[in-house]
Amino acid sequence: MDELITEFEFDLPRGYVDESGEVHKHGTMRLATAADEILPLRDPRVVSNPGYLTIILLSRVVTSLGSIQHIRPNTIEKLFSADLAFLQDMYQRINALEEQTETCVCPECGNKFEKPINFSRAE
Repeated sequence: MDELITEFEFDLPRGYVDESGEVHKHGTMRLATAADEILPLRDPRVVSNPGYLTIILLSRVVTSLGSIQHIRPNTIEKLFSADLAFLQDMYQRINALEEQTETCVCPECGNKFEKPINFSRAE
């Protein structure tokens, strides 16, 4: 039986800059649960501004960002637009029904193969 991967590492394109000026790029995101998608709909910030749903949702599923272990909505609010777009895309990909893969080519033999997408720059 295959083991279900529920947490994925990533590296933000720009990085979150905290109050002391430290840049945090490497993080983890977990798969979303039904509660992650439903409960934020009751949040007053989402009720008054539906666009805020993304902020609340990402603050629930991003489990770490650099040395920050408790991601809050105000952390997600302070991300650069490129990083927010990256996390939104990653969220959609990891929560899709099908496993997300990319086509690779072996540099030695030229054979094509599929491998899971790596959101982290680490190999």
